[in-house]
Amino acid sequence: MLLDLQVKNLALIEKAAVSFSEGLNILTGETGAGKSIIIGSVNMALGGKASKDMIRQGADYALVELVFSVDEEEKRERLKELDVELSEDGTLIISKKIMPSRSVSKVNDETVTAGRLKEITSLLIDIHGQHEHQSLLYKSKHLQILDSYVKSQSALLKDKVSQMYHRYQELSGKLDDMNMDQESRLREADFLRYEIEELDNAKLKEGEEEELTASFRKMVNARKIMEGLSAAYQAIDGEQIGMALKQVAQAAEYDESLAGIRDQLFDAEAILSDVAHDITGYMDEFSFDEEQFEQVEKRLDFIHNLQAKYGNSVGEIKEQLEKKRKRLEELDNFDLVKQKLEKEFEVTRNELEDLCGQLSKVRKKAARALTKEIRRGLEDLNFIDVQFEMEFRRLKQYTAGGYDEAEFLISTNPGLPVRPLGDVASGGELSRIMLAIKAVLADTDDIPSLIFDEIDTGISGRTAQKVSEKMAYIARNHQVICITHLPQIAAMADAHFEIAKAAAGGNTTTTIRKLGDEEMVKELARLLGGARITDAVLDNAREMKELARQGKEHWGKEQPGS
Repeated sequence: MLLDLQVKNLALIEKAAVSFSEGLNILTGETGAGKSIIIGSVNMALGGKASKDMIRQGADYALVELVFSVDEEEKRERLKELDVELSEDGTLIISKKIMPSRSVSKVNDETVTAGRLKEITSLLIDIHGQHEHQSLLYKSKHLQILDSYVKSQSALLKDKVSQMYHRYQELSGKLDDMNMDQESRLREADFLRYEIEELDNAKLKEGEEEELTASFRKMVNARKIMEGLSAAYQAIDGEQIGMALKQVAQAAEYDESLAGIRDQLFDAEAILSDVAHDITGYMDEFSFDEEQFEQVEKRLDFIHNLQAKYGNSVGEIKEQLEKKRKRLEELDNFDLVKQKLEKEFEVTRNELEDLCGQLSKVRKKAARALTKEIRRGLEDLNFIDVQFEMEFRRLKQYTAGGYDEAEFLISTNPGLPVRPLGDVASGGELSRIMLAIKAVLADTDDIPSLIFDEIDTGISGRTAQKVSEKMAYIARNHQVICITHLPQIAAMADAHFEIAKAAAGGNTTTTIRKLGDEEMVKELARLLGGARITDAVLDNAREMKELARQGKEHWGKEQPGS
Protein backbone atom coordinates (compact mmCIF):
# COMPACT_ATOMS: atom_id res chain seq x y z
CA MET A 1 0.00 0.00 0.00
CA LEU A 2 0.99 3.66 -0.26
CA LEU A 3 2.60 4.62 3.04
CA ASP A 4 3.87 8.16 2.47
CA LEU A 5 3.59 11.02 0.01
CA GLN A 6 6.06 13.90 0.07
CA VAL A 7 5.78 16.92 -2.20
CA LYS A 8 8.22 19.82 -2.48
CA ASN A 9 8.01 23.03 -4.54
CA LEU A 10 5.06 21.87 -6.65
CA ALA A 11 2.59 24.60 -7.68
CA LEU A 12 1.19 26.04 -4.41
CA ILE A 13 2.87 23.40 -2.25
CA GLU A 14 6.15 24.49 -0.70
CA LYS A 15 6.57 21.35 1.35
CA ALA A 16 3.99 18.73 2.31
CA ALA A 17 4.19 15.24 3.76
CA VAL A 18 1.37 12.84 4.53
CA SER A 19 1.32 9.27 5.86
CA PHE A 20 -1.69 7.29 4.64
CA SER A 21 -3.46 4.54 6.54
CA GLU A 22 -5.11 1.27 5.64
CA GLY A 23 -8.77 1.35 4.69
CA LEU A 24 -10.53 4.49 3.48
CA ASN A 25 -8.41 7.68 3.42
CA ILE A 26 -10.52 10.78 2.75
CA LEU A 27 -9.13 14.11 1.50
CA THR A 28 -11.34 17.20 1.76
CA GLY A 29 -10.87 20.96 1.52
CA GLU A 30 -12.34 24.19 0.26
CA THR A 31 -12.71 24.70 -3.48
CA GLY A 32 -9.37 25.88 -4.87
CA ALA A 33 -7.39 24.66 -1.84
CA GLY A 34 -5.25 22.44 -4.04
CA LYS A 35 -6.87 19.00 -3.80
CA SER A 36 -6.19 18.37 -7.48
CA ILE A 37 -2.51 19.19 -6.95
CA ILE A 38 -2.20 16.35 -4.43
CA ILE A 39 -3.62 13.74 -6.80
CA GLY A 40 -1.77 15.38 -9.69
CA SER A 41 1.53 14.98 -7.85
CA VAL A 42 0.86 11.25 -7.40
CA ASN A 43 0.04 10.97 -11.11
CA MET A 44 3.32 12.68 -11.99
CA ALA A 45 5.33 10.36 -9.76
CA LEU A 46 3.64 7.36 -11.39
CA GLY A 47 4.79 8.43 -14.85
CA GLY A 48 2.32 11.14 -15.86
CA LYS A 49 3.37 14.27 -17.70
CA ALA A 50 5.11 16.90 -15.62
CA SER A 51 5.29 20.47 -16.92
CA LYS A 52 8.06 22.81 -15.81
CA ASP A 53 5.26 25.31 -15.13
CA MET A 54 4.34 23.18 -12.10
CA ILE A 55 7.58 24.19 -10.34
CA ARG A 56 6.78 26.60 -7.51
CA GLN A 57 7.76 30.17 -8.32
CA GLY A 58 11.28 30.92 -7.11
CA ALA A 59 12.28 27.25 -6.79
CA ASP A 60 14.85 25.46 -8.95
CA TYR A 61 12.98 22.16 -9.06
CA ALA A 62 9.94 20.26 -7.78
CA LEU A 63 10.04 16.83 -6.16
CA VAL A 64 7.41 14.16 -5.53
CA GLU A 65 8.21 11.01 -3.55
CA LEU A 66 6.00 7.98 -2.90
CA VAL A 67 6.84 5.25 -0.40
CA PHE A 68 5.08 1.90 -0.89
CA SER A 69 4.98 -1.12 1.37
CA VAL A 70 4.82 -4.45 -0.46
CA ASP A 71 3.73 -7.30 1.81
CA GLU A 72 2.38 -9.91 -0.62
CA GLU A 73 4.95 -12.53 -1.59
CA GLU A 74 3.51 -12.88 -5.12
CA LYS A 75 3.81 -9.12 -5.64
CA ARG A 76 7.42 -9.20 -4.44
CA GLU A 77 8.23 -11.97 -6.91
CA ARG A 78 6.66 -10.05 -9.81
CA LEU A 79 8.68 -6.96 -8.87
CA LYS A 80 11.81 -9.10 -8.69
CA GLU A 81 11.11 -10.29 -12.23
CA LEU A 82 11.19 -6.60 -13.21
CA ASP A 83 14.63 -6.27 -11.52
CA VAL A 84 13.16 -4.22 -8.66
CA GLU A 85 14.71 -4.94 -5.27
CA LEU A 86 12.80 -4.01 -2.12
CA SER A 87 14.45 -2.79 1.05
CA GLU A 88 14.77 -5.11 4.04
CA ASP A 89 11.47 -3.86 5.46
CA GLY A 90 9.68 -4.40 2.13
CA THR A 91 9.41 -0.76 1.10
CA LEU A 92 9.78 0.73 -2.36
CA ILE A 93 10.51 4.41 -3.04
CA ILE A 94 9.39 6.09 -6.26
CA SER A 95 10.37 9.69 -6.93
CA LYS A 96 10.12 12.26 -9.68
CA LYS A 97 12.28 15.37 -9.87
CA ILE A 98 10.91 18.06 -12.17
CA MET A 99 13.46 20.57 -13.49
CA PRO A 100 13.10 23.35 -16.06
CA SER A 101 14.96 21.34 -18.70
CA ARG A 102 13.83 17.78 -17.93
CA SER A 103 12.25 15.39 -15.45
CA VAL A 104 13.89 12.37 -13.84
CA SER A 105 12.00 9.37 -12.42
CA LYS A 106 13.67 6.97 -10.01
CA VAL A 107 12.80 3.70 -8.34
CA ASN A 108 14.93 3.14 -5.25
CA ASP A 109 17.46 5.72 -6.51
CA GLU A 110 17.72 3.99 -9.91
CA THR A 111 16.73 6.15 -12.88
CA VAL A 112 14.01 4.48 -14.96
CA THR A 113 12.14 5.20 -18.19
CA ALA A 114 8.47 6.20 -18.16
CA GLY A 115 7.50 2.86 -19.71
CA ARG A 116 9.30 0.81 -17.08
CA LEU A 117 7.97 3.03 -14.30
CA LYS A 118 4.36 2.45 -15.38
CA GLU A 119 5.02 -1.28 -15.62
CA ILE A 120 6.21 -1.28 -12.00
CA THR A 121 3.57 1.03 -10.53
CA SER A 122 0.70 -0.78 -12.30
CA LEU A 123 1.29 -3.56 -9.77
CA LEU A 124 0.93 -1.18 -6.82
CA ILE A 125 -1.75 1.45 -7.42
CA ASP A 126 -4.66 2.40 -9.68
CA ILE A 127 -6.01 5.94 -10.10
CA HIS A 128 -9.61 6.65 -11.04
CA GLY A 129 -9.56 10.23 -12.32
CA GLN A 130 -12.42 12.70 -12.50
CA HIS A 131 -13.10 11.93 -16.16
CA GLU A 132 -12.14 8.25 -16.38
CA HIS A 133 -15.80 7.23 -16.57
CA GLN A 134 -15.87 8.88 -20.01
CA SER A 135 -13.75 5.96 -21.26
CA LEU A 136 -16.88 3.82 -20.93
CA LEU A 137 -18.09 5.53 -24.09
CA TYR A 138 -15.51 3.51 -26.05
CA LYS A 139 -16.26 -0.15 -26.74
CA SER A 140 -12.57 -1.12 -26.57
CA LYS A 141 -12.63 -0.19 -22.86
CA HIS A 142 -15.47 -2.66 -22.25
CA LEU A 143 -13.41 -5.61 -23.50
CA GLN A 144 -10.45 -4.44 -21.40
CA ILE A 145 -12.67 -4.47 -18.30
CA LEU A 146 -13.88 -8.00 -19.08
CA ASP A 147 -10.31 -9.21 -19.67
CA SER A 148 -9.22 -7.69 -16.35
CA TYR A 149 -12.07 -9.54 -14.63
CA VAL A 150 -11.20 -12.90 -16.19
CA LYS A 151 -7.41 -12.55 -16.48
CA SER A 152 -6.69 -15.42 -14.05
CA GLN A 153 -8.46 -17.80 -16.47
CA SER A 154 -7.57 -16.23 -19.80
CA ALA A 155 -4.02 -14.84 -19.45
CA LEU A 156 -2.27 -17.94 -20.80
CA LEU A 157 -4.82 -18.33 -23.59
CA LYS A 158 -4.45 -14.65 -24.57
CA ASP A 159 -0.68 -15.11 -24.81
CA LYS A 160 -1.17 -18.08 -27.14
CA VAL A 161 -3.59 -16.08 -29.30
CA SER A 162 -1.12 -13.20 -29.50
CA GLN A 163 1.78 -15.47 -30.48
CA MET A 164 -0.27 -17.31 -33.08
CA TYR A 165 -1.60 -14.02 -34.49
CA HIS A 166 1.91 -12.67 -35.04
CA ARG A 167 2.88 -15.91 -36.79
CA TYR A 168 -0.29 -15.59 -38.90
CA GLN A 169 0.65 -12.01 -39.82
CA GLU A 170 4.20 -13.04 -40.71
CA LEU A 171 3.02 -15.81 -43.05
CA SER A 172 0.40 -13.51 -44.57
CA GLY A 173 3.10 -10.97 -45.37
CA LYS A 174 5.28 -13.63 -46.98
CA LEU A 175 2.41 -14.81 -49.16
CA ASP A 176 1.73 -11.22 -50.21
CA ASP A 177 5.38 -10.94 -51.27
CA MET A 178 4.95 -13.98 -53.50
CA ASN A 179 2.05 -12.48 -55.43
CA MET A 180 4.12 -11.51 -58.49
CA ASP A 181 4.14 -12.41 -62.15
CA GLN A 182 6.88 -14.52 -63.72
CA GLU A 183 8.62 -11.55 -65.32
CA SER A 184 8.93 -9.72 -61.97
CA ARG A 185 10.14 -12.92 -60.31
CA LEU A 186 12.85 -13.50 -62.92
CA ARG A 187 13.94 -9.86 -62.76
CA GLU A 188 14.26 -9.98 -58.95
CA ALA A 189 16.17 -13.30 -59.15
CA ASP A 190 18.65 -11.86 -61.66
CA PHE A 191 19.28 -8.83 -59.48
CA LEU A 192 19.77 -11.03 -56.41
CA ARG A 193 22.35 -13.13 -58.29
CA TYR A 194 24.23 -9.94 -59.19
CA GLU A 195 24.22 -8.76 -55.54
CA ILE A 196 25.25 -12.17 -54.19
CA GLU A 197 28.11 -12.40 -56.71
CA GLU A 198 29.24 -8.89 -55.79
CA LEU A 199 29.34 -9.73 -52.09
CA ASP A 200 30.98 -13.12 -52.60
CA ASN A 201 33.72 -11.58 -54.75
CA ALA A 202 34.28 -8.84 -52.19
CA LYS A 203 35.70 -11.42 -49.73
CA LEU A 204 35.14 -9.12 -46.78
CA LYS A 205 36.93 -9.89 -43.52
CA GLU A 206 36.17 -8.83 -39.96
CA GLY A 207 38.42 -5.94 -38.93
CA GLU A 208 39.58 -5.25 -42.49
CA GLU A 209 38.04 -1.80 -42.70
CA GLU A 210 39.63 -0.74 -39.39
CA GLU A 211 43.05 -1.99 -40.50
CA LEU A 212 42.81 -0.27 -43.89
CA THR A 213 41.60 2.96 -42.28
CA ALA A 214 44.63 2.99 -39.98
CA SER A 215 47.01 2.40 -42.90
CA PHE A 216 45.30 5.06 -45.01
CA ARG A 217 45.52 7.61 -42.23
CA LYS A 218 49.20 6.84 -41.74
CA MET A 219 50.00 7.27 -45.44
CA VAL A 220 47.91 10.42 -45.84
CA ASN A 221 49.77 12.00 -42.93
CA ALA A 222 53.24 10.68 -43.83
CA ARG A 223 54.85 14.15 -44.12
CA LYS A 224 53.43 15.30 -40.76
CA ILE A 225 54.67 12.11 -39.12
CA MET A 226 58.23 12.52 -40.45
CA GLU A 227 58.37 16.23 -39.60
CA GLY A 228 57.18 15.58 -36.08
CA LEU A 229 59.65 12.76 -35.47
CA SER A 230 62.52 14.79 -36.89
CA ALA A 231 61.76 17.70 -34.57
CA ALA A 232 61.48 15.32 -31.63
CA TYR A 233 64.83 13.70 -32.45
CA GLN A 234 66.56 17.08 -32.58
CA ALA A 235 65.02 18.05 -29.26
CA ILE A 236 66.38 15.02 -27.37
CA ASP A 237 69.64 14.41 -29.24
CA GLY A 238 71.61 17.16 -27.54
CA GLU A 239 74.46 17.22 -25.05
CA GLN A 240 72.56 19.00 -22.28
CA ILE A 241 71.63 15.84 -20.37
CA GLY A 242 75.20 14.48 -20.67
CA MET A 243 76.68 17.76 -19.44
CA ALA A 244 74.22 17.90 -16.57
CA LEU A 245 75.09 14.32 -15.58
CA LYS A 246 78.84 15.08 -15.65
CA GLN A 247 78.46 18.20 -13.47
CA VAL A 248 76.19 16.54 -10.90
CA ALA A 249 78.46 13.45 -10.78
CA GLN A 250 81.44 15.67 -9.91
CA ALA A 251 79.44 17.52 -7.25
CA ALA A 252 78.27 14.20 -5.77
CA GLU A 253 81.92 13.32 -5.01
CA TYR A 254 81.79 16.07 -2.37
CA ASP A 255 78.17 15.53 -1.19
CA GLU A 256 76.66 12.05 -1.14
CA SER A 257 73.12 13.47 -0.84
CA LEU A 258 73.34 14.37 -4.56
CA ALA A 259 73.62 10.68 -5.52
CA GLY A 260 69.86 10.43 -6.08
CA ILE A 261 69.83 13.30 -8.57
CA ARG A 262 72.88 11.83 -10.31
CA ASP A 263 71.14 8.45 -10.69
CA GLN A 264 67.96 10.09 -12.04
CA LEU A 265 69.99 11.96 -14.68
CA PHE A 266 71.75 8.73 -15.55
CA ASP A 267 68.37 6.99 -16.08
CA ALA A 268 67.09 9.96 -18.10
CA GLU A 269 70.10 9.87 -20.39
CA ALA A 270 69.61 6.13 -20.97
CA ILE A 271 65.86 6.53 -21.68
CA LEU A 272 66.36 9.41 -24.10
CA SER A 273 69.08 7.47 -25.86
CA ASP A 274 66.69 4.56 -26.36
CA VAL A 275 63.96 6.92 -27.61
CA ALA A 276 66.34 8.54 -30.09
CA HIS A 277 67.38 5.11 -31.32
CA ASP A 278 63.72 4.05 -31.80
CA ILE A 279 62.93 7.27 -33.68
CA THR A 280 65.81 6.82 -36.11
CA GLY A 281 64.84 3.17 -36.58
CA TYR A 282 61.25 4.14 -37.45
CA MET A 283 62.39 6.88 -39.82
CA ASP A 284 64.85 4.56 -41.58
CA GLU A 285 62.19 1.91 -42.14
CA PHE A 286 59.39 4.33 -43.05
CA SER A 287 58.56 4.45 -46.72
CA PHE A 288 55.66 5.76 -48.80
CA ASP A 289 54.54 3.49 -51.63
CA GLU A 290 52.25 5.35 -54.08
CA GLU A 291 50.94 2.11 -55.57
CA GLN A 292 50.13 0.66 -52.13
CA PHE A 293 48.39 3.93 -51.17
CA GLU A 294 46.16 3.75 -54.26
CA GLN A 295 45.27 0.11 -53.49
CA VAL A 296 44.32 0.92 -49.89
CA GLU A 297 42.26 3.93 -50.99
CA LYS A 298 40.48 1.93 -53.68
CA ARG A 299 39.69 -0.96 -51.31
CA LEU A 300 38.33 1.42 -48.67
CA ASP A 301 36.09 3.14 -51.22
CA PHE A 302 34.81 -0.25 -52.33
CA ILE A 303 34.00 -1.34 -48.76
CA HIS A 304 32.28 1.97 -48.01
CA ASN A 305 30.12 1.59 -51.13
CA LEU A 306 29.10 -1.90 -50.00
CA GLN A 307 28.27 -0.54 -46.55
CA ALA A 308 26.07 2.14 -48.08
CA LYS A 309 24.16 -0.54 -49.99
CA TYR A 310 24.02 -3.47 -47.60
CA GLY A 311 24.92 -2.54 -44.00
CA ASN A 312 27.21 -0.56 -41.73
CA SER A 313 29.46 -3.45 -40.75
CA VAL A 314 30.83 -6.70 -42.10
CA GLY A 315 28.44 -8.57 -39.81
CA GLU A 316 25.41 -6.72 -41.17
CA ILE A 317 26.56 -7.21 -44.76
CA LYS A 318 26.94 -10.96 -44.19
CA GLU A 319 23.44 -11.08 -42.71
CA GLN A 320 22.11 -9.39 -45.85
CA LEU A 321 24.00 -11.87 -47.98
CA GLU A 322 22.33 -14.82 -46.21
CA LYS A 323 18.90 -13.20 -46.59
CA LYS A 324 19.48 -12.68 -50.30
CA ARG A 325 20.59 -16.28 -50.75
CA LYS A 326 17.49 -17.48 -48.93
CA ARG A 327 15.26 -15.22 -51.04
CA LEU A 328 16.92 -16.41 -54.25
CA GLU A 329 16.34 -20.00 -53.19
CA GLU A 330 12.65 -19.18 -52.67
CA LEU A 331 12.40 -17.62 -56.13
CA ASP A 332 14.25 -20.51 -57.80
CA ASN A 333 11.81 -22.93 -56.13
CA PHE A 334 8.87 -20.56 -56.31
CA ASP A 335 5.98 -22.99 -56.83
CA LEU A 336 7.18 -25.41 -54.17
CA VAL A 337 7.87 -22.69 -51.60
CA LYS A 338 4.52 -20.98 -52.24
CA GLN A 339 2.67 -24.26 -51.89
CA LYS A 340 4.45 -24.94 -48.58
CA LEU A 341 3.69 -21.41 -47.33
CA GLU A 342 0.02 -21.68 -48.25
CA LYS A 343 -0.24 -24.97 -46.38
CA GLU A 344 1.52 -23.55 -43.30
CA PHE A 345 -0.63 -20.43 -43.46
CA GLU A 346 -3.82 -22.49 -43.55
CA VAL A 347 -2.70 -24.60 -40.57
CA THR A 348 -1.80 -21.42 -38.63
CA ARG A 349 -5.11 -19.78 -39.54
CA ASN A 350 -7.04 -22.83 -38.30
CA GLU A 351 -5.06 -22.88 -35.06
CA LEU A 352 -5.65 -19.15 -34.59
CA GLU A 353 -9.36 -19.61 -35.28
CA ASP A 354 -9.52 -22.36 -32.68
CA LEU A 355 -7.64 -20.33 -30.05
CA CYS A 356 -9.81 -17.25 -30.69
CA GLY A 357 -12.88 -19.43 -30.31
CA GLN A 358 -11.64 -20.79 -26.99
CA LEU A 359 -10.89 -17.26 -25.76
CA SER A 360 -14.31 -16.03 -26.90
CA LYS A 361 -15.99 -18.89 -25.05
CA VAL A 362 -14.13 -18.04 -21.82
CA ARG A 363 -15.01 -14.37 -22.23
CA LYS A 364 -18.72 -14.98 -22.84
CA LYS A 365 -19.00 -17.21 -19.80
CA ALA A 366 -17.17 -14.63 -17.67
CA ALA A 367 -19.30 -11.81 -19.13
CA ARG A 368 -22.45 -13.41 -17.70
CA ALA A 369 -20.92 -13.45 -14.22
CA LEU A 370 -19.42 -9.95 -14.60
CA THR A 371 -22.64 -8.29 -15.75
CA LYS A 372 -24.55 -10.01 -12.96
CA GLU A 373 -22.14 -8.59 -10.38
CA ILE A 374 -22.16 -5.14 -11.99
CA ARG A 375 -25.97 -5.17 -12.08
CA ARG A 376 -26.06 -5.97 -8.35
CA GLY A 377 -23.53 -3.19 -7.74
CA LEU A 378 -25.66 -0.73 -9.72
CA GLU A 379 -28.68 -1.63 -7.62
CA ASP A 380 -26.56 -0.86 -4.54
CA LEU A 381 -25.81 2.52 -6.13
CA ASN A 382 -29.51 3.40 -6.43
CA PHE A 383 -30.16 2.20 -9.98
CA ILE A 384 -33.71 0.85 -9.76
CA ASP A 385 -34.85 -2.03 -12.04
CA VAL A 386 -31.60 -1.76 -14.01
CA GLN A 387 -30.69 -4.21 -16.75
CA PHE A 388 -27.01 -4.65 -17.63
CA GLU A 389 -25.71 -6.97 -20.32
CA MET A 390 -22.74 -7.50 -22.59
CA GLU A 391 -23.13 -8.01 -26.32
CA PHE A 392 -20.50 -9.79 -28.41
CA ARG A 393 -19.81 -9.33 -32.10
CA ARG A 394 -17.18 -11.00 -34.22
CA LEU A 395 -14.68 -8.75 -35.96
CA LYS A 396 -14.07 -9.23 -39.67
CA GLN A 397 -10.37 -9.77 -39.00
CA TYR A 398 -8.20 -11.40 -36.37
CA THR A 399 -6.29 -9.29 -33.83
CA ALA A 400 -3.63 -10.04 -31.23
CA GLY A 401 -6.47 -10.06 -28.68
CA GLY A 402 -8.74 -12.44 -30.58
CA TYR A 403 -11.73 -11.75 -32.82
CA ASP A 404 -14.17 -10.42 -30.20
CA GLU A 405 -15.74 -7.00 -30.05
CA ALA A 406 -17.77 -6.56 -26.87
CA GLU A 407 -20.00 -3.78 -25.62
CA PHE A 408 -21.89 -3.10 -22.40
CA LEU A 409 -25.63 -2.52 -22.80
CA ILE A 410 -27.91 -0.96 -20.18
CA SER A 411 -31.53 -0.08 -19.52
CA THR A 412 -32.32 2.13 -16.54
CA ASN A 413 -36.07 2.23 -17.13
CA PRO A 414 -38.45 -0.76 -16.88
CA GLY A 415 -39.89 -1.85 -20.19
CA LEU A 416 -37.19 -0.24 -22.32
CA PRO A 417 -34.71 -2.44 -24.20
CA VAL A 418 -31.02 -2.40 -23.36
CA ARG A 419 -28.95 -0.01 -25.44
CA PRO A 420 -25.24 1.00 -25.59
CA LEU A 421 -23.99 2.91 -22.53
CA GLY A 422 -23.12 6.00 -24.51
CA ASP A 423 -26.68 6.24 -25.88
CA VAL A 424 -28.37 5.97 -22.49
CA ALA A 425 -26.24 6.94 -19.50
CA SER A 426 -25.63 10.52 -18.35
CA GLY A 427 -22.28 11.71 -17.01
CA GLY A 428 -23.35 11.11 -13.41
CA GLU A 429 -24.68 7.64 -14.27
CA LEU A 430 -21.45 6.74 -16.08
CA SER A 431 -19.52 7.74 -12.97
CA ARG A 432 -21.61 5.40 -10.82
CA ILE A 433 -21.35 2.61 -13.40
CA MET A 434 -17.57 2.93 -13.35
CA LEU A 435 -17.60 2.80 -9.55
CA ALA A 436 -19.67 -0.39 -9.65
CA ILE A 437 -17.18 -1.88 -12.11
CA LYS A 438 -14.25 -0.84 -9.90
CA ALA A 439 -15.94 -2.48 -6.91
CA VAL A 440 -16.35 -5.75 -8.83
CA LEU A 441 -12.77 -5.70 -10.12
CA ALA A 442 -11.50 -4.88 -6.62
CA ASP A 443 -12.62 -8.36 -5.58
CA THR A 444 -10.63 -10.00 -8.37
CA ASP A 445 -7.51 -7.87 -8.87
CA ASP A 446 -4.45 -7.72 -6.64
CA ILE A 447 -3.71 -3.99 -6.82
CA PRO A 448 -3.42 -2.97 -3.15
CA SER A 449 -4.11 0.79 -3.47
CA LEU A 450 -6.88 2.65 -5.31
CA ILE A 451 -7.24 6.42 -5.69
CA PHE A 452 -10.59 8.04 -6.53
CA ASP A 453 -10.47 11.68 -7.59
CA GLU A 454 -13.92 13.19 -6.96
CA ILE A 455 -15.88 10.08 -7.96
CA ASP A 456 -18.92 11.81 -6.44
CA THR A 457 -19.29 14.51 -9.07
CA GLY A 458 -22.94 15.07 -9.98
CA ILE A 459 -24.54 12.96 -7.22
CA SER A 460 -26.29 13.78 -3.96
CA GLY A 461 -28.88 12.54 -1.47
CA ARG A 462 -29.61 8.82 -1.26
CA THR A 463 -27.34 8.08 -4.20
CA ALA A 464 -24.45 9.76 -2.39
CA GLN A 465 -25.09 7.52 0.63
CA LYS A 466 -25.03 4.44 -1.60
CA VAL A 467 -21.76 5.56 -3.18
CA SER A 468 -20.23 6.08 0.27
CA GLU A 469 -21.20 2.55 1.29
CA LYS A 470 -19.65 1.16 -1.88
CA MET A 471 -16.42 3.05 -1.21
CA ALA A 472 -16.30 1.71 2.33
CA TYR A 473 -16.86 -1.80 1.00
CA ILE A 474 -13.97 -1.53 -1.44
CA ALA A 475 -11.78 -0.25 1.42
CA ARG A 476 -12.37 -3.52 3.31
CA ASN A 477 -9.74 -5.27 1.19
CA HIS A 478 -7.89 -2.36 -0.41
CA GLN A 479 -6.32 0.87 0.63
CA VAL A 480 -8.54 3.60 -0.84
CA ILE A 481 -7.56 7.26 -1.12
CA CYS A 482 -10.49 9.46 -2.09
CA ILE A 483 -10.92 13.17 -2.73
CA THR A 484 -14.53 14.15 -2.06
CA HIS A 485 -16.82 17.06 -1.29
CA LEU A 486 -19.74 14.95 -0.03
CA PRO A 487 -20.27 14.52 3.73
CA GLN A 488 -21.80 11.06 3.21
CA ILE A 489 -18.50 9.77 1.79
CA ALA A 490 -16.30 11.75 4.19
CA ALA A 491 -18.16 10.23 7.15
CA MET A 492 -16.91 6.77 6.14
CA ALA A 493 -13.26 7.79 6.55
CA ASP A 494 -10.87 5.56 8.46
CA ALA A 495 -8.37 8.43 8.15
CA HIS A 496 -9.32 12.00 7.21
CA PHE A 497 -6.97 14.66 5.79
CA GLU A 498 -7.66 18.35 5.34
CA ILE A 499 -6.17 20.24 2.40
CA ALA A 500 -6.01 23.98 3.07
CA LYS A 501 -4.65 27.09 1.36
CA ALA A 502 -3.18 30.01 3.29
CA ALA A 503 -1.47 33.30 2.40
CA ALA A 504 1.58 34.48 4.35
CA GLY A 505 4.40 36.87 3.50
CA GLY A 506 2.99 37.56 0.07
CA ASN A 507 2.97 33.83 -0.84
CA THR A 508 0.09 31.37 -1.10
CA THR A 509 0.76 27.86 0.19
CA THR A 510 -1.23 24.61 0.18
CA THR A 511 -0.87 22.30 3.18
CA ILE A 512 -2.24 18.89 4.10
CA ARG A 513 -2.69 17.44 7.59
CA LYS A 514 -4.34 14.47 9.25
CA LEU A 515 -7.37 15.29 11.42
CA GLY A 516 -8.11 14.01 14.89
CA ASP A 517 -11.52 12.65 15.89
CA GLU A 518 -13.05 15.98 16.90
CA GLU A 519 -11.45 17.75 13.91
CA MET A 520 -13.03 15.13 11.63
CA VAL A 521 -16.42 16.02 13.05
CA LYS A 522 -15.80 19.72 12.48
CA GLU A 523 -14.69 19.15 8.88
CA LEU A 524 -17.76 16.99 8.33
CA ALA A 525 -19.88 19.82 9.74
CA ARG A 526 -18.25 22.24 7.30
CA LEU A 527 -19.23 19.96 4.42
CA LEU A 528 -22.77 19.79 5.80
CA GLY A 529 -23.31 23.40 6.81
CA GLY A 530 -20.98 25.51 4.70
CA ALA A 531 -19.70 28.78 6.16
CA ARG A 532 -21.95 28.78 9.25
CA ILE A 533 -21.49 25.80 11.55
CA THR A 534 -24.12 25.67 14.31
CA ASP A 535 -24.43 23.25 17.22
CA ALA A 536 -27.16 21.46 15.32
CA VAL A 537 -24.85 20.96 12.35
CA LEU A 538 -22.11 19.62 14.66
CA ASP A 539 -24.58 17.21 16.26
CA ASN A 540 -25.63 16.09 12.80
CA ALA A 541 -21.99 15.54 11.86
CA ARG A 542 -21.37 13.44 15.00
CA GLU A 543 -24.48 11.37 14.32
CA MET A 544 -23.44 10.82 10.68
CA LYS A 545 -19.96 9.71 11.79
CA GLU A 546 -21.43 7.31 14.37
CA LEU A 547 -23.90 5.83 11.88
CA ALA A 548 -21.04 5.29 9.43
CA ARG A 549 -19.05 3.47 12.12
CA GLN A 550 -21.98 1.25 13.01
CA GLY A 551 -22.70 0.54 9.37
CA LYS A 552 -19.14 -0.57 8.65
CA GLU A 553 -19.16 -2.87 11.67
CA HIS A 554 -22.47 -4.38 10.60
CA TRP A 555 -21.44 -5.08 7.01
CA GLY A 556 -18.38 -7.11 7.98
CA LYS A 557 -17.30 -8.84 4.82
CA GLU A 558 -20.72 -8.58 3.17
CA GLN A 559 -21.41 -5.99 0.51
CA PRO A 560 -23.74 -3.26 1.81
CA GLY A 561 -27.22 -3.77 0.46
CA SER A 562 -26.76 -7.51 -0.09
